[in-house]
Amino acid sequence: MDKPFAITLNPGSSLANHTGSWRTERPEYVDRLPPCNATCPAGENIQAWLFHAESGDYEKAWRSLTENNPLPAIMGRVCYHPCEGACNRQYVDAAVGINSVERFLGDEAHKHGWKFAPPAAATGKRVLVVGSGPAGLSAAYHLTRMGHKAVIYEAGPLAGGMMRFGIPKYRLPREVLDAEIQRLVDFGVEIQLRTKVTNVLEAMQDGFDAVFLGVGAHIAKRAYIPAGDASKVLDAVAVLRGMEGTQSDEMAPMLGRKVVVYGGGNTAIDVARTAKRLCAEEASIVYRRTRDKMPAHDFEVEEALQEGISIKWLSTIKEAGESDIMVEKMALDDKGFPQPTGEFERIEADSVVLALGQDADLSLLENVPGLVVEGGMIQVDRGMMTGHPGIFAGGDMAGNERTVTVAVGHGKKAARAIDAWLRGEQYAPPPKPEIATVDKMNSWYYSDAPKTVRPVLDIIRRQSTFEEVLGGLDETNALFEARRCMSCGNCFECDNCYGVCPDNAVIKLGPGQRFKFNFDYCKGCGMCAAECPCGAIRMVPEEN
Repeated sequence: MDKPFAITLNPGSSLANHTGSWRTERPEYVDRLPPCNATCPAGENIQAWLFHAESGDYEKAWRSLTENNPLPAIMGRVCYHPCEGACNRQYVDAAVGINSVERFLGDEAHKHGWKFAPPAAATGKRVLVVGSGPAGLSAAYHLTRMGHKAVIYEAGPLAGGMMRFGIPKYRLPREVLDAEIQRLVDFGVEIQLRTKVTNVLEAMQDGFDAVFLGVGAHIAKRAYIPAGDASKVLDAVAVLRGMEGTQSDEMAPMLGRKVVVYGGGNTAIDVARTAKRLCAEEASIVYRRTRDKMPAHDFEVEEALQEGISIKWLSTIKEAGESDIMVEKMALDDKGFPQPTGEFERIEADSVVLALGQDADLSLLENVPGLVVEGGMIQVDRGMMTGHPGIFAGGDMAGNERTVTVAVGHGKKAARAIDAWLRGEQYAPPPKPEIATVDKMNSWYYSDAPKTVRPVLDIIRRQSTFEEVLGGLDETNALFEARRCMSCGNCFECDNCYGVCPDNAVIKLGPGQRFKFNFDYCKGCGMCAAECPCGAIRMVPEEN
């Protein structure tokens, strides 16, 4: 019987080096942009700090996070987390609780007294920052990191802007706000309170090389509502501002027992919930459109309804009397717009609070050549610079989407542009890679791990106190939540490609170094790309 014929190839021989001619495609490792990173208005590298958090190195995670955002304990409470709406984990079970982990890291920093790393060497440049809201604080932080001297002029008696005077304490405890601001002061940011800028050009002459305008939207929009002499018509900004530094029982008589709020945004929700906490027997919202058109975030509407706030949809206030208001019912036309019906009803009301939006005070910009203001907002270029050289702007006065997160992003973006401008250059952001969409991943590798639900204050205390409504995660839950991240688009060294390759063409480079392909052996079968959980391998046409 003949012996079977066999050939053993030496990997170094010429016969072993012909697989390239068999391939039509070859694999390559790629870093894609996680969708959470792509949608974060503050430009956080979310996947990076989650990676450190899931390993239990919370300080390193916090330091990675604060490279882009200096206010994580605040953001973990007030951000509307668009990152979670884009998270690919939602197609497995539920989005990663990014916001809750961010809050945990921010609170850990306060608990352990973590400080920012020392800034770069001083450049000798001074930049004026007008306003100490989120945009101003963010700009000042990043400018300080770059070695510039940032000086904030704040017109009010306390720093924080609309975070302090527009967000109720039950959403943002003041000790958290104060701690975040104090860390910035300790870092080197100078804040001058009760310093109002009335003319930006004159302020610049006080030894400043550039200026960033971060003036918040503090001026309430008005609506004409016929009212009797005894009627109490207030604006939402004044009500929320009046809460700062006062006790609830001091303000309760101002609003009365029955309070009606006119508007449909988050501010309207905040005022109605505040009124309830001030012992109002009834707090209701009148809104001219339907719930699906309401600009307030859905979870805030739900929390308000849980607390006993009533909402009259498709209604407008036509008249305010001494102890009631007249409401006209609306109906949607064939295009979905509300139209008056001529049907009226009267509702008891001791006070009416207008929450119809706010405008920024732009009077400090009068007679500044080159500036363009449209729709109550100052126009800026891609680097947040106005039409006047050296004057930059961000936050409420330079954007339609008025949130803390957007403002923080504006401040960082402007700081980078200011730094380049001071050096006679123009900042050019690096190109962004393609986004790691769920179709580029193999989500079946991830087992179900339900999202951790944050604790919520009981309804009784929510209706009668200003205690924080939404609680934070403990370390166990925060660690679990961080580990739910799927590392979309970026290799986390799971060894799948190494294990499934039939040709042993994947080479491990060591911890943290990932892998590379040995194309002397790779046949281009694509199994590595097909089995990569996070979509960090793609097949490309073979080069001839």
